[in-house]
Amino acid sequence: MSDPERPIADRLDGKAISEQVRQELAEKVADFKKHHPTFVPKLVAIQVGERSDSSVYIRQKSKACKEIGIEFEHVQLSADIQQSSLDAHLDRINNDPAVHGIIVQLPVPEHLNTKHIVHSIRPEKDVDGFHAENIGHLSKRATEPFFYSCTPLGCIELLKRYNIPVAGKNAVVVGRSDIVGAPVAMMLTKLDATVTICHSKTSDIETRVREADILVVAIGKLEFVKADWIKQGAVVIDVGMNAKDDPSKKSGYRWVGDVEAGAKERASYVTPVPGGVGPMTVAMLLSNVVTSAVRHFEASSSVSIVPNPLTLQDPVPSDIAIASAQKPKLITQLANELNLAQTEFEPYGKHTAKVTLDVLDRLKDSSNGHYVVVTGISPTPLGEGKSTVTIGLTQALYANLKRPAFACVRQPSQGPTFGIKGGAAGGGYSQVTPMTSMNLHLTGDIHAITAANNLVAAAVDARLFHESTQTDTQLFNRLCPKKKGTRCFANVMLRRLSRLGISKTDPEELTTEEISRFVRLDIDKEKIMWRRVIDTNDRFLREITIGEAATERGMERKTGFDISVASEIMAVLALTTSLPDMRERLGRMVVALSKQGEPITCDDIGITGALTVLMKDAINPTLMQTLEGSPVFVHAGPFANIAHGNSSIVADRIALKLVGVPAGEPMTAENAGYVVTEAGFGADIGFEKFVNIKCRASGLVPDAAVIVATVRALKMHGGGPDVVPGKPLADAYTQENLGLLEKGFANLRRHIENVGKVGVRAIVAINAFSTDTPAELELVRRLAREAGAYDAVPTQLWAKGGAGATELANAVARCCSEARQSNNFHVLYDHNLPIKDKIEAIAKQFYRAGSVSFSDEAQLKIEQFTRSGWDKMPVCMAKTQYSFSADPALKGAPEGFDLPIRDIRASLGAGFVYPLCGAMQTLPGLPTRPCFYDIDVDTESGEVLGLF
Repeated sequence: MSDPERPIADRLDGKAISEQVRQELAEKVADFKKHHPTFVPKLVAIQVGERSDSSVYIRQKSKACKEIGIEFEHVQLSADIQQSSLDAHLDRINNDPAVHGIIVQLPVPEHLNTKHIVHSIRPEKDVDGFHAENIGHLSKRATEPFFYSCTPLGCIELLKRYNIPVAGKNAVVVGRSDIVGAPVAMMLTKLDATVTICHSKTSDIETRVREADILVVAIGKLEFVKADWIKQGAVVIDVGMNAKDDPSKKSGYRWVGDVEAGAKERASYVTPVPGGVGPMTVAMLLSNVVTSAVRHFEASSSVSIVPNPLTLQDPVPSDIAIASAQKPKLITQLANELNLAQTEFEPYGKHTAKVTLDVLDRLKDSSNGHYVVVTGISPTPLGEGKSTVTIGLTQALYANLKRPAFACVRQPSQGPTFGIKGGAAGGGYSQVTPMTSMNLHLTGDIHAITAANNLVAAAVDARLFHESTQTDTQLFNRLCPKKKGTRCFANVMLRRLSRLGISKTDPEELTTEEISRFVRLDIDKEKIMWRRVIDTNDRFLREITIGEAATERGMERKTGFDISVASEIMAVLALTTSLPDMRERLGRMVVALSKQGEPITCDDIGITGALTVLMKDAINPTLMQTLEGSPVFVHAGPFANIAHGNSSIVADRIALKLVGVPAGEPMTAENAGYVVTEAGFGADIGFEKFVNIKCRASGLVPDAAVIVATVRALKMHGGGPDVVPGKPLADAYTQENLGLLEKGFANLRRHIENVGKVGVRAIVAINAFSTDTPAELELVRRLAREAGAYDAVPTQLWAKGGAGATELANAVARCCSEARQSNNFHVLYDHNLPIKDKIEAIAKQFYRAGSVSFSDEAQLKIEQFTRSGWDKMPVCMAKTQYSFSADPALKGAPEGFDLPIRDIRASLGAGFVYPLCGAMQTLPGLPTRPCFYDIDVDTESGEVLGLF
């Protein structure tokens, strides 16, 4: 009998404590959302089959989530689902960055592997705490699991809430399951209790239980622990939940625990059954979800900055020696630092990856980081280090200022790589790495463009040939053959029918006249506008004759090749905003005119879908890194002198989101990130097209422009001797000459003025060489500031990496901060102006031409484009990079010259027309001594040699 003098144990009231926990969680979520409006914790529960008890638990969890502010998704799966299909569901949810917790309602049908399912959930989303990795970390003093198992955590929480001391106490755990017994024992050990684990095979278990100051029973056997085993004053946590027959109850049973009810007469505290541990389990699950969501949000709200230190050498080794000596991060590490989900990037080897456009959907509500464009003065044939400044500035922002910073650059073409200019990975200690990959095949984007472009060329010539040899009926029967007695249109054919104003979708319903209009493109052989491309500087392919084989039956015609990066498909890639947008752009590319003067598009040819397939991977930017470990997107590579000269819009957009801040949060000097994008050649070319073509298409607004200048180039513009690749520089370039330098400054002054014309502040980066004197550098700095530059800063990026551009990085940061408060950016001209007016606006306002002359061919094209409605697009000038004029020999800052336009072409897919100025070629040639003389491979180590 019980002792009437003995007080009854206090209840460890799990129900009351769980309500407190839930209220606290609701307040925590609400408070967090006030500061971070996009914060939404999310739990996904997977239920296999329709067990009624499982459904009840799911409904309870759903209701609890709603009360706290957790989004709850219930995934109901068929009871006969196969393991592979269940794995696919888990994989999708595992890789959804919006999901913070995943539970699989147990038990599952016997044909499924429970252990495999539990361990398939990513540990950082395993809010049940069942994963082996989470359980394993419990046993280590030096590490913590992502989550503690919910029921054991609930037991510990009860002890804490009731201020029950644990350290130094004897704790006995009865039951050794992975779900409760083992983890709660380890958790008590971490709280400095002396723990004994007992189980059904433990001998003399009664004696061990009698020693317990704290007793946790989770053995799953009705009233297994007897009341008289309990030590006087012990704390008893009964995890059991068993049905015991009771005729007095309407249900015929009542719930009891693993400990006899009489234990409350000996214990100081005891959990009731029900109402003890059960409610705490659900509360701890909810707590784990909120913890996971907060942890994920804080980790993903800004990129991790993990610089890769440089070991500088003097003298500076070759580019390839520096790149080979610096070990880059694994691309998976870099992706993790950027908070990319596993589904948002696809590794190409150890140090390169493609990043999917899904990132834009996930971060659509985040604000953009600061946007900086790097351009330059009119360069020498040696280049002035614009890519080096782009990369080095990014390294300085990242490694020295410790700010999130992303560089976006173009992919180098094989033409200059093996020709005269070299690659575009930067140089010295300011490079993209691995530079050999970047300058060779990389992820194959240019190859994809070459293949797609030449597929179009082959399709156009094939269609011309087949239409010349077949009747309308023959063409129709072959374009829409009967399969099993039925004809049908391919999807792309429906697009052509729509353009023709034919709404019929059944081929059999077309009239004879409609069939003729549908199958007969009637290509004018003299009006084919599509040329083939090759990614090599092969001058002898500029003009060719094709179709001379006897099998072509007199279909020969003159055509030619452009370099691959001048293909309209490259321009489409650089200016597209999504896969659907790219398909639309590819479809509307005009390849020829009909004999009636009507434009013929890729949709008309029927090739759009195939082109999209060839380009579907190329649309994803390639992720690489600088030598100092900051991220780089290498994507698209249109030349600036014969195309629009900028890397892709999608790369810039993704980068701006990755370094931006979550929606609703202000951008400050402390959390601002930077995207440094590069525009090709001088500001008269690359920057002008960045503003009037790229920014017009993207809607993005730059915060600052960096103009790269060198003393060498300014002296050349001041009248210095010709700078010829492969020949030693004249003394004028290696010895101080302030007069020559000041005269040549006119070129830089013009570029500073042009940048200011569109409302952007210009910062001059003086790329200093060892032969430049302090007086020369100071002269450029003073003149640039007097000309209106926001600042002018000498840099030593080639020799020192980011450390050589700290002052430049600080100037850029100040400029961007001020620009956000008062940005006056605008395009140079209204795209609705007539084509001639737009050309003259660029020629007279940016180049300072006195007049523009149009050849007869150009005049005819303007009239034709206007009739076709192609006159409402921006203009992409194809012009030499060496002068403001069309004459590369006319240096400095010429004015009043005539700009000759010899031809105009249309890129309807890209969305611009491009005039050819002077003798500008769209396929460069190789010099007498190309770069390829120095390029080789070490056949023993496989190391690339001589690549810069």
